[in-house]
Amino acid sequence: MIEFKLDLKSGVPFHRQIVDQIRYGIASKRLLPGEQLPTVRDLAVQLQINPNTVRKAYSDLEILGILNTQQGTGTFVGDQQVEIGDDEKRRMLRQVCDELVARGHQYNLTLEEIVEHLQRRLSDGTAEENDRRD
Repeated sequence: MIEFKLDLKSGVPFHRQIVDQIRYGIASKRLLPGEQLPTVRDLAVQLQINPNTVRKAYSDLEILGILNTQQGTGTFVGDQQVEIGDDEKRRMLRQVCDELVARGHQYNLTLEEIVEHLQRRLSDGTAEENDRRD
């Protein structure tokens, strides 16, 4: 399962952010075929947004064949493969980097300390292993 987060400052509509996170989760194998997603209501409560926003995101992905909704059972990841283009990968990486730098500054870390932590994570192989476990 992935942890859904919304970037209030990005200017990207919330339903689009949800769609992107689900697509990336599937492409990166963090969401697997048959895996159940949170209910519309549960995700709306978690993200503190209108349920119609979540419903629109799920509906858009269902139209593309990426999700399957079974009445009374829930919404599940379909068998459809999701490919993420290079431009989209770079955009997503930029967002992650922006969040990393912002969080590092919240913790009063210098840019050098942030880079050092990142290099350590990459060199000891824990980043990729932990991503698979999350």
